[in-house]
Amino acid sequence: MEAGPVESLSVVYQSQDFLVVNKHWDLRIDSRMWRETPTLQKQLRLRFPELADPDTYYGFRFCHQLDFSTSGALCVALNKAAAGSAYKCFKERRVTKAYLALVRGHVQESRMTINYAIGRNSTEGRAHTMCIEGTQGCENPKPSVTELMVLEHGLYAGDPVSKVLLQPLTGRTHQLRVHCSALSHPVVGDLTYGQASGREDQPFRMMLHAFYLRIPTHTECVEACTPDPFVPTLDACWSPHTLVRSLDQLVQVLRAAPDPEPAEGSPGPCSTPTPSTRPPETEAQRASCLQWLSEWTLEPDN
Repeated sequence: MEAGPVESLSVVYQSQDFLVVNKHWDLRIDSRMWRETPTLQKQLRLRFPELADPDTYYGFRFCHQLDFSTSGALCVALNKAAAGSAYKCFKERRVTKAYLALVRGHVQESRMTINYAIGRNSTEGRAHTMCIEGTQGCENPKPSVTELMVLEHGLYAGDPVSKVLLQPLTGRTHQLRVHCSALSHPVVGDLTYGQASGREDQPFRMMLHAFYLRIPTHTECVEACTPDPFVPTLDACWSPHTLVRSLDQLVQVLRAAPDPEPAEGSPGPCSTPTPSTRPPETEAQRASCLQWLSEWTLEPDN
C-alpha cells in the first residue's frame, strides 16, 4: 500500500486560525527533490489554495513535525499571529500529544515511564539517527521522557505484539521510536530502530500514529482526535486477543486533563488576552519567534 494521492487530504479540525490534518503515512510534509512526489504541502494547496501564504517558503506554517513514516494529527497555522501563539505553547511544553503504536512483543508492565536521555548517533553508517545515553557513539544526550500505557496484546502476522498509547513529555527527534527500541519493543515496521525478525517486509507501514493533539493557545483550544488506524477491520494482519485498557476511556482522561500552567504573566488557555495585563514581548523573544515563522527545517527522512 502506498501513500495517498495528492487529492487525498483528511481534515479533523478547522477554524479561522488553524487546521489539523490527519497526515498519511509515508508522506513528506514538503520535498525539495527534483522529481514529483506527493507531499502534505501539495495536498493543502490543492484543497485550500486561498489559504496558502506567499510570504512563507512552504506556503503554510506547520506548527510542528511528524516523521515521514508517521501518520496522524498535524497542526497548520493559517496566519502569523496564530503561528506565534502555537509556537509559544510548544516552547512552554503546554501541548498534549498522544500516539498509538504497535510494538514488538508483549509489554508486561501495563504502564511505565521511559526515562532515557537521547542524543545523536555518531556511529559510521548511522547518520541522522538517534540513540540513548550510554550507547556507543551517542553525542550530546538530552533528558527525554515518555509515558507508555498498554491497550491490547495480540499477534501481527503471527508474531506477538502490543498496542500501546505513548505520550512524549519531551520533544526529541525520533523519541518514541528510540524509547520503544530501547525497551526491546520496537515499533512494528520501523526499519531504522527495529529489530530484524525475518518478517520486516510484512508490515505495509510503520505502525506509529499521532492520535491526539491539544494546543491551548490564548485564543482557542486546538483539539483533535484522529481515527484509530490499528484495528483488524483495516489491517487483517493485526489480531488482538487480550484487552488491557480501553482506548475510549483514555481519550476521556486526555480530554479532561488540565493543561499545563502558562508562563507567568501569560493568558490562560482559551482565554482572551488583555492588553493591559499582558507583558510586552522582549526583542529576544520576538527575534526567536520571527525566525521560527520565516523558516523551519525538517529532520532528514529515514
